[in-house]
Amino acid sequence: MSKTYKVTGMTCGGCARSVESAIKAEAPAAAVTIDLGTATVTVDGADESQVKKAVDGAGFEFHGAA
Repeated sequence: MSKTYKVTGMTCGGCARSVESAIKAEAPAAAVTIDLGTATVTVDGADESQVKKAVDGAGFEFHGAA
């Protein structure tokens, strides 16, 4: 089941790739979709704690469910 989270600090495609890579390092089978316009990350295949750890570790701000 997909969940969407608010993540701030992403300003470009490079930021999006960093967040996606970090999430996939925590949950390799996860499907990740990032929308820079709404500052959201939609993830299927990872729980919230994995996403938070990955986003925080990549240097961005995790704000929970969008």
